[in-house]
Amino acid sequence: MSRFEGFGPDVQMWFEGLEANNSKDYFAAGRDFYEESIRDQMAALLGELSEKFGGEVKMFRQNRDIRFSPDKSPYKTNTYGVLYGAGVAAHGLYASISARGLVAGSGYHAMARDQLDRYREAVAGDEHGAELSKLTVKAEKAGLELWGESLATTPRGYRKDHPRIMLLRRKRLTLGSMVGFGARIGRADGLRFVTKTWRAAAPVTAWLDEYVGPTTLPVQRRPSRR
Repeated sequence: MSRFEGFGPDVQMWFEGLEANNSKDYFAAGRDFYEESIRDQMAALLGELSEKFGGEVKMFRQNRDIRFSPDKSPYKTNTYGVLYGAGVAAHGLYASISARGLVAGSGYHAMARDQLDRYREAVAGDEHGAELSKLTVKAEKAGLELWGESLATTPRGYRKDHPRIMLLRRKRLTLGSMVGFGARIGRADGLRFVTKTWRAAAPVTAWLDEYVGPTTLPVQRRPSRR
């Protein structure tokens, strides 16, 4: 495993160039830089943190799946990976680098129907729901943001004046933070930021793991196009 050295301003410039020219020609011309200074460095960051949090590193492909998307841009404009199997987050600990900076977070990026039912039932109850409300407030005070899609209206079966209606409207719940580039994102600052963010998110993630957990529904696959 290589040593994490940080992300310099040249990384920010490379992503800005990709956003301006999301093409195979641009990516091919900068492939060596991408692999050494971006992808390998993200993998190194996650690898070093796996020694502290546990889990295995999974890096995601830079290529976008454009088969069912109206956006045919071939490449993602961020590079990211996840630590799976860490004790503080069953669904994984996330980190990403882009032109805007370094992002860290965790939570439930998507919830299947059975997970969403368990989530809303727990949120609606005074004991477990009140606990989640307190945990999210504490996380926000620590500088984290709540991410994830929410319904525009009240979910069926719940009253619109429920004291935790904003949590009930959520279809997914993730939380985290971002640090911008400034001059650069150095080794010590990057490791410290991700560690602090994951630990601040851990109580909310633990709540989700306990009261929602993994889906038990079969995986639905999109039909292939002929």
